[in-house]
Amino acid sequence: VGICKQEMLQKKKNAVLVDGVILNGPIMDSKAGEQFVEEACKIIMEEVIQKADDITEKVCEWRAPETLKEILDLEMRDTGESHQKLLQLCQDVIRYSVKTSHPRFFNQLYAGIDYYSLVARFITEALNPSVYTYEVSPVFLLVEEAVIKKMIEFIGWEEGDGIFNPGGSVSNMYAMNLARYRFCPEIKEKGLSGLPRLVLFTSEECHYSMKKAASFLGIGTENVYFIKTDERGKMIPEELEKQVQRARKEGSAPFLVCATAGTTVLGAFDPLDKIADICEKHGLWLHVDASWGGSALISRKHCRLLHGIHRADSVAWNPHKMLLAGIQCCALLVKDNSGLLKNCYSAKAAYLFQQDKFYDVSYDTGDKSIQCSRRPDAFKFWLMWKALGTTGLEERVNRALALARYLVEEIKKREGFQLLLEPEYANVCFWYIPPSLRKMEDGPEFWQKLHQVAPIIKERMMKKGSMMLGYQPHRGKVNFFRQVVISPQVSREDMDFLLDEIELLAKDL
Repeated sequence: VGICKQEMLQKKKNAVLVDGVILNGPIMDSKAGEQFVEEACKIIMEEVIQKADDITEKVCEWRAPETLKEILDLEMRDTGESHQKLLQLCQDVIRYSVKTSHPRFFNQLYAGIDYYSLVARFITEALNPSVYTYEVSPVFLLVEEAVIKKMIEFIGWEEGDGIFNPGGSVSNMYAMNLARYRFCPEIKEKGLSGLPRLVLFTSEECHYSMKKAASFLGIGTENVYFIKTDERGKMIPEELEKQVQRARKEGSAPFLVCATAGTTVLGAFDPLDKIADICEKHGLWLHVDASWGGSALISRKHCRLLHGIHRADSVAWNPHKMLLAGIQCCALLVKDNSGLLKNCYSAKAAYLFQQDKFYDVSYDTGDKSIQCSRRPDAFKFWLMWKALGTTGLEERVNRALALARYLVEEIKKREGFQLLLEPEYANVCFWYIPPSLRKMEDGPEFWQKLHQVAPIIKERMMKKGSMMLGYQPHRGKVNFFRQVVISPQVSREDMDFLLDEIELLAKDL
């Protein structure tokens, strides 16, 4: 204690003051900070990682918003909280958050925990890099280059380009803007004035980000032509041909077709080869939104779902979905390797992308991005891929689809369960018809009552914490459940539990 006091007195004697602020020494207490990190990591290990596959834990500890506000004490004050209070807050945040790594979390197109990608996230969070220049992010830029090259191989291109970005929605926006830039490069400098009415085509089952991207880019949502799909949710090529010809007759300028490989609700895969034929015939950019279905390319058994994807000009693929790379991990991949991506997005910021650096500036890839600061998301995928190998990733895809097939067969055996359609991917869509409705005549009243069933069951499962399962109405069909199998922690027993639990929660309906 005496030594510490002497040091403090010495600092005060040697103090350098600027505007009344002492500039000697660091302002942070490193030892206390390190201890806090250590104790917080212990909580994460005990409360998240070790309990990730524990089915006795709740998927969520449900609380209403106003109640949760009181529990968490969200107010920020003039003075900081004690470390003990902060550690308690950390525990509360974990307790009342949804456990997406739980084996019975089926709510979204992501789930589960991969330990290797999690460690990669810990590393990147601790290092806090930004991936724009080689000088500040040498390892992560090389990793991203290696991962993109490997993903391009699975698409079937001999060469290509790409960039990791925050989400499949952003990938689709990138692709839309890139296609427009190729169609009329002068737009980058001159803007929208003087351009013809640009039109793009996508299916009725496409992701909503296509509409958002058209709005954001100034193309306009009215200039998105939605192509009819068949009963399975696949784009009908003949309808696409009709709409392209219609747009040309109207005097519009078609420039892009977006096909979907793995639609959000039904898990449908558009016929890419036939769509590519139409794009080649009319000189249109073909983008494939494979954010969800792209991971099937890893599987030799299921890659046929994306037959023809090698003919695309660009592809969106999210390894954070089926492959568990951890949110967010999303790539836009482009067949062109002539610098189109960089030419479209480059702003040549002189303070970042100096051309007279002492190393090869071609590794300063940040000018290909619409972002400046950018996360090293490829690293999560790379470390996981290094750990599991391609065969390990393939096993994940094959097991998920096998479990989906098992669930489908069980649904067929059970009274009260009804499939919407035979799935071709991991999306299993079905109704549960309670006993009180099973003898009711098929008509408007029946469907109106059935529409109310899924929301009630969802509320009960959330409040009980037993599982999470999504539902939605879709294209004239009343509310139905959409179960998605992803996590390698999921087992046959979890599929059985899901059906048993629905029956239990709805026994009085």
